[in-house]
Amino acid sequence: MDTKKIREWADKVILGLGVVLFIGIMIPSVRDSIGSGMNILMSPVLAVVGEQNFFLILSAMAIITAIYSSLIQKYVVDQSKMIEFQEKMKIFQKEMKEAQKTQNTYMLKKLEEQQAEIMQEQMGMMKDQFKPMFYIVLVSIPLLMWAYFYIGSHPDASIVFPFWGERNLSDTVFFMFTYWLYWYFVSSLAFSQVFRKLLNIRAAGM
Repeated sequence: MDTKKIREWADKVILGLGVVLFIGIMIPSVRDSIGSGMNILMSPVLAVVGEQNFFLILSAMAIITAIYSSLIQKYVVDQSKMIEFQEKMKIFQKEMKEAQKTQNTYMLKKLEEQQAEIMQEQMGMMKDQFKPMFYIVLVSIPLLMWAYFYIGSHPDASIVFPFWGERNLSDTVFFMFTYWLYWYFVSSLAFSQVFRKLLNIRAAGM
């Protein structure tokens, strides 16, 4: 079996596991099993850090997720293809703006025909960026399920937020979004932006 086939096989296995894990978290018994299993690994870490510093564990989880997801985006998504598409988009938008400004009907019609092709290409780019999500959940979901498991058994765990003051981690910020999830996602988003900038990772935006 050559390297290419091995890689394709590995991709299918990882994607399959990612899909199964993503679907599995919707089942309470699966969430509890993942959380309790991860607790065996995370308990020694928490013992070193201290339960009173649980927010540091959440921050570390956010950093790990940000680094891992950024690296996956960097090496799974074709960045040269992404850069080429973005340059193409800049030229298209510039020409469209100029054609609209000068009321060039011939150019506008030509660009409208080209727009359908660009939109199709963008959808393909977005699909390529969606694929790494199933790689990312292999790391992020077990960590999140552990946090969910731990906080469920420690309902008094709290964190001090800037401006908000001390808040119970299991309380709801809005809808079903709890404070611990809020802290995790905001931290992860912030660190992701930093790492994406450092690694020069592009997005398939218009």
